[in-house]
Amino acid sequence: MPWRAGQAQASRPLRLILPISVGSGVDTIVRSAGPALNQAFGQTVVVENQPGAGGILGTSAIARATADGNTLGVVSNNHVIFPSVLKSLPFDPIKDITPITLIGTTPLLLVVNPTKLPQGNVHDLVAALGANPDAYNYGSSGNGTILHLACELFLQQNGLKIRHIPYKGTGPMVSDIIGGQVDFGVTSLPSILPHLKSGALKAIGTGSKERSAAAPEIPTLREQGMPDYEVEGWFAAIGPARLEAGQVQRAYEAFAKAYRDPVTRKAMDQQGNLITLRNPSDTAAYFQNEMRKYAQVVRAARIEPQ
Repeated sequence: MPWRAGQAQASRPLRLILPISVGSGVDTIVRSAGPALNQAFGQTVVVENQPGAGGILGTSAIARATADGNTLGVVSNNHVIFPSVLKSLPFDPIKDITPITLIGTTPLLLVVNPTKLPQGNVHDLVAALGANPDAYNYGSSGNGTILHLACELFLQQNGLKIRHIPYKGTGPMVSDIIGGQVDFGVTSLPSILPHLKSGALKAIGTGSKERSAAAPEIPTLREQGMPDYEVEGWFAAIGPARLEAGQVQRAYEAFAKAYRDPVTRKAMDQQGNLITLRNPSDTAAYFQNEMRKYAQVVRAARIEPQ
């Protein structure tokens, strides 16, 4: 049945915490659905960015929130990577949250500053980096984040070692790639489409199995000679632990309604996102599987827990 907020709950805004910076892929995805989320929840949904420490600060706020259904969050791959790259966490990524829905997936792209690295394909980029590795650097949204691991996998599979510069979020990283302080990095397609169109950034390839419908001119890394490379982003709604079953179901139905809205779906299609909307139990299983997968990725990339 459609979700209807109770009178008391609808009288105050719903906090939707994003553990990432303004302008990042998940931020773009959530804000594009803003009007539909307000309607689906029957109350004002206030998006609250809390970046820092690769997402730990914002996720901690979600985990600590009162379990009344009025504070939720949207997280990405980083949520299940934390246990593999950090020696300790202020929360348990499984026990201290309640999975609501895997909303969907988004393409990740390897992008470069076209002035610093004018190469247009994997072969030429690898040759340039390999010829003078100390002259280049790459950025990420933080140590151990999905954008860090995606770059490390690219370098590892091409036998390269390049200096890493971690940032407190995707937005600052992208700004510095455009500004030339950083040479390249991996980021999500929705967050950089305008920069690709303006020529401020150049895309080398996507990490998905297939090209994105939103940017079909960009080849995958797999078709450029990296058959074992596959990394894509995902975004999921969660709440604090101990949410009542009814609260979880109502939130799931609200997110499903918002992301099935025709205006939202059009925006998601234009950004290249694939909407999947798994139910809470399937989302919980997905988190467990992803945690195991990225533990293997971290070991392969030889990233030591910090």
